Amino acid sequence: QVQLVESGGGLVQAGGSLRLSCVASGSIFRLNAMGWYRQTPGKQRELVASITSGGTTSYKDSVKGRFSISRDNAKNTMYLHMNSLKPEDTAVYYCNFHMRYPESYPSWGQGTQVTVSI
Repeated sequence: QVQLVESGGGLVQAGGSLRLSCVASGSIFRLNAMGWYRQTPGKQRELVASITSGGTTSYKDSVKGRFSISRDNAKNTMYLHMNSLKPEDTAVYYCNFHMRYPESYPSWGQGTQVTVSI
């Protein structure tokens, strides 16, 4: 039983930056690959970045070079640094385990809203 709490979202202008944080409740956090997902109304949740237990990262093509995922296993915390933000990055951002079929996974937190204005 793990709880994941996202924070750090907000309203920024295009070209600005934000840092999102995800705090996990259990010590098993360090054993799992993790990911940041985002969702807009009418669309399925999509994976934007992932990181393995060993620190290997992967990114959705549209955010490569702009977003950076990291984790601090000692603090049970994961981060998403977002730079050069675009209006199309506007979404609710969620953290969770990295999984093959996130669209069918039943357990998600409340997420954190990121809004990028023109």
